[in-house]
Amino acid sequence: MILKGRKISKGKAVGELLLSHESVSFFGGVDPETGIITEKGHELEGQCIAGKIFAFPNGKGSTVGSYILYRLKKRGLAPLAIINRESEAIVAVGAIISGVPFVDKIDLSKLKTGLLVKVDATQGIVEVD
Repeated sequence: MILKGRKISKGKAVGELLLSHESVSFFGGVDPETGIITEKGHELEGQCIAGKIFAFPNGKGSTVGSYILYRLKKRGLAPLAIINRESEAIVAVGAIISGVPFVDKIDLSKLKTGLLVKVDATQGIVEVD
């Protein structure tokens, strides 16, 4: 299945999908030392985003979130790529400065955790095996 979206940050990645149905805040919601989601009550609390294709509806929270994503990238703990239903500026800036491929305008209802996903953010394409 091929899903067509919009390029936010160019690049390509292949990996296992981690899907959240809830918005994500990188500042206060993801531990920059481990890549583990720490937001209390979040459906993915305790799970690690490092090395995954990370899909979630949209970002939320402080502008510091952009720098948390950058810090994760520098530590080798960032997601391989990001997929959103609707991008917002905090995650977009974080992905761009970090070089993390990022596509939005994707129907997340067609995705589920554990699927092998190929992201070609330069073309705005998400391919699901």
